[in-house]
Amino acid sequence: MILREELMKTILNTILTGCACAAFLMAQTTGYTVADLGAVGAAGQPFYVTSNGLVSGAAAAANGHGYRAVFWYRGIKNELGTFGGPNSTAYGVNVWGQIVGWAETSDTDPNGEDFCGFGSHHVCLPFVSLFGLMIPLPTLGGKNGTANAINSRGQAAGFAETSRFDSTCPAPQKLQFKPVVWSFGGVRELPTVGGDAEGIAYSINESGQVVGASGACAAFNPISLVSLQPLHALLWDANGSVTDLGNLGGTGHGQGISASAINNQGHVVGASDLPGDRTFHAYLWTKATGMQDLGTLLGDAASAAIGINDAGDIVGVSLDDSFTPRAFVRQSGVMRDLNSMVPANTPLHLLTACSINARGEIIGIAVTKDGDVHGYMATPSK
Repeated sequence: MILREELMKTILNTILTGCACAAFLMAQTTGYTVADLGAVGAAGQPFYVTSNGLVSGAAAAANGHGYRAVFWYRGIKNELGTFGGPNSTAYGVNVWGQIVGWAETSDTDPNGEDFCGFGSHHVCLPFVSLFGLMIPLPTLGGKNGTANAINSRGQAAGFAETSRFDSTCPAPQKLQFKPVVWSFGGVRELPTVGGDAEGIAYSINESGQVVGASGACAAFNPISLVSLQPLHALLWDANGSVTDLGNLGGTGHGQGISASAINNQGHVVGASDLPGDRTFHAYLWTKATGMQDLGTLLGDAASAAIGINDAGDIVGVSLDDSFTPRAFVRQSGVMRDLNSMVPANTPLHLLTACSINARGEIIGIAVTKDGDVHGYMATPSK
C-alpha cells in the first residue's frame, strides 16, 4: 500500500476536517517514541527499514524540481540522483547499503509510456546503488523497469518490460511487464499464473524467496504505483517455481489480491478483496495455515498488511469507510492503532506503517496538523 498525491489529497482533507537479523522481539511492545524524518512531499515516503536502521524512500528534491530517491541513516536524509531525468525513487535497501529503485533518464519514452507514473513520460530504469553510484539494471527487452527490494546477497526483485505489445493495456502503457529477479548483473523472468500477462515482484527474503502478484494490464494505480490489476498473490521459491497463495473470497477486480512482503520464515503478508470485491482485508499466509484474514482496526472497513519481520510482527494500514488511514501494528495476534501507542504530544498523525525491522522499528508516512506529509520512524520504548 503506497500513497501518492491524488490519494493523499483526499486523505488530508478528511483528516484536517474531522503509511542481517537481530534477536527476535519476543515481548509485545507497549509503546513507541516517534522520530520525524522530515517533509517528503505528497508523492514521497520512506518504504523500507533494515535491521541496522537504514531507510530507503523518496522525497521532494532539494532543488525543488521533481522527486529523488533518498535514504535515511540515524535520521539524516541523503539524496541520490537520477539518470538525467526529473525523478527517482528508492524502494529497497539491504544491510550493506545497497539501494534499489527506479530513476528516469533524460529520454522520453518512444512509445509515449509513463511507466513510473510521474507524468513526465521519461524512460524509467531500474537501478542498484552503492556509495551513491547508481547502476542501471537490465530489462526484458523493453525500455522500463523497477527494482522493489534487495536482500543481503545482492539479489533484487521487481518488474521489467518486455518488447511485446499488449493491446489490453490502457494508454499510455503499451508493453507487457513481468516479475523478475536480478542477480550477478543478469535478469531472470518469473512465471505468472492463470494466463496472466503481467506481474510484479515486491519483496525478497534471504533465501531468495520472492512475493508479488500477477494479473491484467490496467490504468496506472496511484496506490500500488503500477499499471496492474492484481488478480493472484504469488510466492516464488528460489528455483523459480510459483505458488498461488489464494484469496479471501474476492476475485481481485476490486482493490486486488497481492502479496507485499515475506520474512525469512517464508511467512507472507498482503491484502485481498473479500467476497463481492467491495472491500479488502490484510492477510497473513503461512504454508501450514494458508491465508488468514487479519481483519481491521475497530470500526474500519478495509486494511492491508505491508510489512512483516522475522518475529511475526506485522504492520500496515487500516481504513474507514471514507478511506481515512491509520497505521497499525499487529503483535501476538493483536492488531493495534499505532497512534494509540505513541506519546499524546507526538506532533504527527501516523497514516501508514510500511516496514518493520528485527528491532521492532517501524517506518511510514504521517501528517502534521498543518497537512504536511512527513516520514517517521517509530522505535519501541522498551
